[in-house]
Amino acid sequence: MNQVVSRDVWLEARRQLLAREKEATHLRDRVNAERLALPWVKVDKDYVFDTPAGKKTLADLFDGRSQLIIYHFMLGPDWDAGCTGCSFLADHFDGALPHLNNHDVTLVAISRAPLEKVEAYKERMGWSFPWVSSFANDFNFDYHVSFSKEELAGEKVFYNFTPMDAAEGFDELPGLSAFYKDEAGNVFHTYSSYARGPEELIGTLMILDRAPKGRNEDSTMNFVRRHDEYEDAPKAQSCCH
Repeated sequence: MNQVVSRDVWLEARRQLLAREKEATHLRDRVNAERLALPWVKVDKDYVFDTPAGKKTLADLFDGRSQLIIYHFMLGPDWDAGCTGCSFLADHFDGALPHLNNHDVTLVAISRAPLEKVEAYKERMGWSFPWVSSFANDFNFDYHVSFSKEELAGEKVFYNFTPMDAAEGFDELPGLSAFYKDEAGNVFHTYSSYARGPEELIGTLMILDRAPKGRNEDSTMNFVRRHDEYEDAPKAQSCCH
């Protein structure tokens, strides 16, 4: 239990923390500005995805908007269910969609599992956000969130912009990527983030950070379960991190 003090002592401690919180806010603003200033890479490779509406290219996924955010959702071809941590994050998508769409941003999840598995898991979770399959293309491999058996059999795989021990890697890992499409239809890769990088998308964690016990975890997100498993399932470490 934390130290119990008078209101005046608490107020002084809170003011000191407020100064640090303001520093963090200003740092976040500077990081956001640097993110927006990143150079872009033109996407020349043709990717075709399986969607509920049929085959669609990467350019098609923009759905008439100029900006596309892709969440690389961990659901492999032979998996029975989506990653627990990815599912926790994806629980926050549907409420954001009208706001993102109104701001010229389309949000799509992409997994390497065949579309029928994606659709079945999406129905189980009760989600509505767009979710497509990259089973028939190299998209996941090119954006370093899926790894072949040959890669995992080697010493290193490339993830989060650095080599990591292949023995520590899953065949699927999480991430987020952003793309821009100009009026001529050219598509550009503008940003990607991996591991804990997209954590700020998880509003529940941001709320827990302000609760008296915080995240109250033994390791990163080890308290998280799929939202339909909280009654009976034992605690399990998140497969994402």
